[in-house]
Amino acid sequence: MLPIISHPSPNHGPRPDGSVVDMLVLHYTGMVDANAALSHMTDPATEVSAHYMVDEDGTILQLVDEGRRAWHAGVAYWRGNTDINSRSIGIELVNPGHEFGYRAFPAAQVAALSTLATEIVDRHSIAARNIVGHSDIAPARKCDPGEYFDWRGFATAGLGLWPEPRNVHTQGIAAMLDQYGYDISDMDSAVAAFQRHFRPTRIDGVPDASCASLLAGLLTMID
Repeated sequence: MLPIISHPSPNHGPRPDGSVVDMLVLHYTGMVDANAALSHMTDPATEVSAHYMVDEDGTILQLVDEGRRAWHAGVAYWRGNTDINSRSIGIELVNPGHEFGYRAFPAAQVAALSTLATEIVDRHSIAARNIVGHSDIAPARKCDPGEYFDWRGFATAGLGLWPEPRNVHTQGIAAMLDQYGYDISDMDSAVAAFQRHFRPTRIDGVPDASCASLLAGLLTMID
């Protein structure tokens, strides 16, 4: 069984009656180091937490029990749902983020995350489509875990989706983004978030033919 260190945070609450965990949300901590992130997520004044934090050396800390509602998503949207905290497990990856020197995620961290995520997905029967980044559910506010996160490798490990491009017309991009799950009220942000996840080599917010072909491929992979 995966070794996990308990480090409880006071920042959590009950899940609503009848709620079902059907999402996994990945974040980066976006702070100078792991200690700063841990202090932030265990300070009652911040009202911020996650279920788990994975350090760069692969150490896993559990801050909130999976049966409780951690406070990690904030104002968010996915597939018509806005109370993402009530239906999700949140994992923070220690990384300085774009503000403090964004860098690649080390192999030990990714390996530990993959094992942890696999256990969570199996435990809650989370659909691949619902394994997302913070930027996917809050595209106008967030950019984590960012373009250095290897979503393609994650999907190859059975965690999430990675599409094969299909030839389609570009004028249907908004409808396709909406169908997949994104909030399209700010299209530039939605397109950039999609690119950050599925086309990280060019994040410009432009809804071009490449985006359309990738979205079309994704939509063939969902129910």
